[in-house]
Amino acid sequence: MSTLDRDAARALLDRPDLARLLGVLDRDGEETRIVGGAVRNALIGRGVTEIDLATTALPEVTTERARRAGFKPVPTGIAHGTVTVVVEGTPFEVTTLREDVETDGRHALVRFGRDFDADARRRDFTMNALSMGRDGLIHDATGGLDDLAARRLRFIGEARQRIREDYLRTLRFFRFHAEYAEGSIDPDGFDAAIRERDGLDHLSRERVRAELVKLIVAPRAVETLGLLSESGLLARVTGGVVDFGQLARAADRDAMGRLAAALVGVREDAERLRERLRLSNGEHDRLDAYAHALARLRSAPLVHAADLRRVAFAHGLDALLDATAALGREARPVLDLDARDLLARYREGREAAPVFPVSGRDIVAEGVPPGPEIGRRLAEARTAWLAAGCPAVWPFVPRE
Repeated sequence: MSTLDRDAARALLDRPDLARLLGVLDRDGEETRIVGGAVRNALIGRGVTEIDLATTALPEVTTERARRAGFKPVPTGIAHGTVTVVVEGTPFEVTTLREDVETDGRHALVRFGRDFDADARRRDFTMNALSMGRDGLIHDATGGLDDLAARRLRFIGEARQRIREDYLRTLRFFRFHAEYAEGSIDPDGFDAAIRERDGLDHLSRERVRAELVKLIVAPRAVETLGLLSESGLLARVTGGVVDFGQLARAADRDAMGRLAAALVGVREDAERLRERLRLSNGEHDRLDAYAHALARLRSAPLVHAADLRRVAFAHGLDALLDATAALGREARPVLDLDARDLLARYREGREAAPVFPVSGRDIVAEGVPPGPEIGRRLAEARTAWLAAGCPAVWPFVPRE
């Protein structure tokens, strides 16, 4: 059981921009509180990057009060009661208290209310249902303080019902377990996630991608993905299986580097993930380059510095670093001493990926007139440069 830092939570109220906003909203018969992640993170000493507020005031009241105070109200989710209020350049999401009238697993029909406890009980996990008033008092309607102190993730109420209200909560359950929980996963939540697995088919691929990208960089990503995998849920959303050894070795890479290590072995995997997770072109290209680099490194019985330079040039430094991190100390590839030294320089940022040092202007300077011949000479020069191991200086242009 950990001690919660209530002073750190109350310190949020000392922020001048937040104090000004609460001074406008928390008065004249309306109540406004800090809710959710900001309270949770402050209590356990985590950084607070954004602060959300819940209020009894209707969206039009929030908007009018903010405008009169000189703030900028933006109707970012007005149908669901959310107004983003920008104070001194900082955005705060302010949402009117709500009660669910009807849900279909993706969307909810809500009505506005004035009961903070009822609003808390419609949230997903107990540790996310905490709120703090302007007076610094922390309100807990679901047992979230005890769960947070124990680093225990639990659904509010009946787990299957919570999931049926929004099937994304299945993935959020695993993501929050990886990020905040200690000890074993909650058995009721785990059972509910498996029983409600068909609901994952109703989710947009963009929402699935967003949760997986957050999960894969969480502190307990490896063991949590193991739970997702053995339950069959991960294959359902990605269509693949995880290489847990590679994922563990890629712990210092970013989200795309870890995703590649976990789920990409060949180029077809990158293509499948682009479709399954609606990856951007840049994200797909990163995974595709990783697959190329992986294949080239594994095909060499002994890797020399020149081989690393060729991979970095052809597929990018990120791909090389992703692949070498994931491969770690596997039987193959084996890097010679010069290659290990070069890799260290790449990782520490002391050396950049090689750049082909010949341009069309260099070809013209050799007396070649403009035309197709320039392209042929450039191709020849590039082939010779690659064969030489991508030296920083290439002093000549091949001639016939």
